[in-house]
Amino acid sequence: MESLGTSATTNAKEVFDLLREDLAAIEHEFGCDTVSGVPVITEIGEYLRAGGGKRLRPALLLLSAKLCNKTGSSPVKLGAVVEIIHTATLVHDDIIDEAQTRRGRAAANTQWGNSKCVLAGDWLYMQAFKVAVQERNFRVLDVLIELTQQMVEGELLQMEKLGRCISLDEHFDLIYRKTACLFSVCMRLGGILGNATSDQEDRLAAYGRNLGMAFQIVDDVLDLTASEEVLGKPVASDLREGKATMAVIHALERCTSSERKAIETVLRERAFNGVSHAEVLAILHRYGSLADAIACANRYAEDARKAICGFPDSEIKRAMVWIPEFVVAREK
Repeated sequence: MESLGTSATTNAKEVFDLLREDLAAIEHEFGCDTVSGVPVITEIGEYLRAGGGKRLRPALLLLSAKLCNKTGSSPVKLGAVVEIIHTATLVHDDIIDEAQTRRGRAAANTQWGNSKCVLAGDWLYMQAFKVAVQERNFRVLDVLIELTQQMVEGELLQMEKLGRCISLDEHFDLIYRKTACLFSVCMRLGGILGNATSDQEDRLAAYGRNLGMAFQIVDDVLDLTASEEVLGKPVASDLREGKATMAVIHALERCTSSERKAIETVLRERAFNGVSHAEVLAILHRYGSLADAIACANRYAEDARKAICGFPDSEIKRAMVWIPEFVVAREK
């Protein structure tokens, strides 16, 4: 497999240059697909679209399709589908988490209220499937239905575990369902559109799964360590919501009983009352828990790169070899 030296890597700007026209087409498709005869749905849909985001998921679908030599309108349409599904999950997540902000702006539920946003999220899910049906491909629909079920199950499982110290296996299952499954499906869909062999499809899906695991582990570390200005939302939101993420689980397995009690109090009360964020961070640093989580993210990133090493060398493959590095090194 090629090294990650400068000759074999592509920076973020170059990756998005490769995809610029298709991503612009996806943005346009997203805008058209989220227009409803009921004005409030169109308003919420446009507000969410304008909120931006990295558009990493549709970018992965495009790269996967291009790696399999598939071009045309289908990757653009399905790129919009996965971004609409992702957006619908964010709307519902923000309601469940009672979030005030998302990507540095007011969360949609603070603007329109929970009831309208729940229904707008439902509408977005159905609209995504309506667009996907136009492909007339049962494999595409099977994959998207299983994805949506996994994500909903993940959200329900997480709600049942809030405030509790969960095992690492339970945590990995949650982040697979909530994040990595969608990354994996984006890659698999590109392979389906490009008529990839079963083995190639599985390798593309493995790339997405490993990349998604790395992405979420880094996301959880940033939630603990980044500033609110950089993150665009309050720091330590996971702890405030009673969610034990990888670094916290690592520390809980190693710390003293008094330190454990402090972390458990934050999780149970879902607030920094008698224990400060700085105190929790100090415990995580003491046991190398943040470094351990980043090391784990790096292992997943390496597994993602290995999954596609068998594909022929190309500009697209080089971009895909670089993306895991970008995911682990990002600051927000």
